[in-house]
Amino acid sequence: MAQKRAIILDGDPGHDDAIAWMLAAASDALQILAVTTVCGNQTVEKVSYNARRICTLLGIEAPVAAGRSTPLVSEAMNAPSVHGESGLDGPALPEPTMPLCELSSVALMAKVVSEYDGKVTIISTGPLTNTACFLLAHPELKEKLECISIMGGGIELGNWTPAAEFNILVDPEAAKVVFESGVPILMCGLDVTEKALILPQDFEAMRAIGGQVGQIVAEWLEFFYRFHKNIGYEGAPMHDPCAVAVLLRPELFDLREMCVQIETKGEYCRGATVGHNRKPPNARVAMGVDRAAFVQLLIDAADRLKNREVAI
Repeated sequence: MAQKRAIILDGDPGHDDAIAWMLAAASDALQILAVTTVCGNQTVEKVSYNARRICTLLGIEAPVAAGRSTPLVSEAMNAPSVHGESGLDGPALPEPTMPLCELSSVALMAKVVSEYDGKVTIISTGPLTNTACFLLAHPELKEKLECISIMGGGIELGNWTPAAEFNILVDPEAAKVVFESGVPILMCGLDVTEKALILPQDFEAMRAIGGQVGQIVAEWLEFFYRFHKNIGYEGAPMHDPCAVAVLLRPELFDLREMCVQIETKGEYCRGATVGHNRKPPNARVAMGVDRAAFVQLLIDAADRLKNREVAI
C-alpha cells in the first residue's frame, strides 16, 4: 500500500476552505499532521474558531494553531461580503472539541515538519503569511517540504482588483517569499478555480447522498452561490478545493510549467501573479479542469463521510 502524503492544512476558513478540508479529511491518500489558520476571509480569531468547528465536524484529529493577526507588512483585509460576519455563515456547526494549540502556526509547522519521518506538503488556501513566515524562520526545513499547493493568484485575471486575486492581494510580500523559496509549487489560481463551478443541480446531488456532512456541505455551497449569483455566476466556484484535488487527481487538471513572479509595488497591479516563460519555471500552474470529474470527487468525499454524526 502506498504511503500517505503528509500534509499541513493552512487556511482562513471560509466556505471553500471548509469544503477543501472535507476533501482532505475523506481521502485515504492524505495524512493531516496539523491545521494552521491565517487572517484573510475574516480575522484570525474568527477563522481559528471556524477551523476547530470544521475539524470537529469532519473528525480531523490534528493540532490547530493560530497565525498572525496581520499580513507581513500591510493592514489586514477581510471578506465579510463573501463569507459573512462569522467568516462561515450558513448552517449550524458543532462547537469545537479541541482547544487551540499553545504553539503559533509557524512553531507548529516547524515542529511537525522537523519531527515527521519524510517530506511534508503544505496546502495553503488563504493568504501565504504563515507559509512565508515558516520559510523565513526555518530555511533549514525547506528540504523537508515535498511541495506547497496553493489556491491563489491568476495568470489571466484577478477578482478583488482587475489584476489581483484576494489571497495574494492580502499579503503579496508573503507570496513573493513563497514563490522565490525554491520549494516546488502547485498553483491553483482563478484560471482554473473559476472553471471549477459547482452548479445548483450539483448541490442537490450532494444533499442526496445523505448524512450530516453532505447536508452541511450542500448548505455551504448554496450560501457561497448566493453571493456569486448576484455577480453573474452560474454556480459556486470551488477555489480552495482545487488545491487539494490537484494532489489527489492531477490528471484532472491542465498543468503548465511557468515562472510566476509577484507584483508587490504597483499602484494598480499590487498582488498580481505574473506568469511567463522568460525565466526558469518555479511553479506548475493549473489552467483548466475536468469539471464533471472534479464535482464527482467532492460528492464521493462527502459520501465517504456520510456516516459521521456529531452533536450540534
